[in-house]
Amino acid sequence: MLEEAPSSRTFSFAQYRKIVVLTGAGISVASGIRPFRGEGGLQEEIDLQAHSDASSLKTHPAAIWTLYGGLRRQLRLAQPNPAHIALAQFEKQLLAGQQFTLITQNVDGLHQQAGSCNVVELHGTAKRTRCSNPECSLESYPDLEPHDKSLPFCPVCRSVLRPDLVLFSEMISVEAEWRAKQALRDCDLFIAIGTSGTVSPAANFVRSADYAGARTILLNWEPMTPQNPYFKEEHLGRAEELVPKSSLI
Repeated sequence: MLEEAPSSRTFSFAQYRKIVVLTGAGISVASGIRPFRGEGGLQEEIDLQAHSDASSLKTHPAAIWTLYGGLRRQLRLAQPNPAHIALAQFEKQLLAGQQFTLITQNVDGLHQQAGSCNVVELHGTAKRTRCSNPECSLESYPDLEPHDKSLPFCPVCRSVLRPDLVLFSEMISVEAEWRAKQALRDCDLFIAIGTSGTVSPAANFVRSADYAGARTILLNWEPMTPQNPYFKEEHLGRAEELVPKSSLI
């Protein structure tokens, strides 16, 4: 049964050996990044399926850039909030023998901007561009140009360029999934922050952590509905307020 742990319970990261943190859209809201779904999400204004499905790269590539071009404009101004900064500080304070892996579903790059180092970007990043042609030799490169008014084309093969992220109906990269699974193996503390934890493969992470015997905690603005039995503790509130409070984690 899910229980809300008392806020007076305090302990240090020092008592854990292998720590895994999963973050979702809720951790970046305070930085001005709108989530795709939920209250105030982009789904209220656009058809997410049409604007972020891989099939649109062939049928309507401009729709991809309409969505992610807008996101790139936000990212030019966005700054890490206290939640991002606190996680980066936690990582810097690791003791000898400790491991800390930050797995994020976000594509905004704010964790790295805050100073986090061991970050697994499950869905890639909106801050890079690559060719849509899988056989092209062009390497992914840093890019924050919106590209929402005219389509950018690859200088090598002239195919349409795309954001270097995972679109709907695409698979998570093998490397990202492998790194996530390796981190979850034998972890003893698992914390999900700002995410419903219902999108695969992240939906299975807490179960893996629970099987490994980890303490499992959910920090989120809203309670999970339906409840996930593998989360043993739940703390409700804004990520930028909860995460810096060491009494909660």
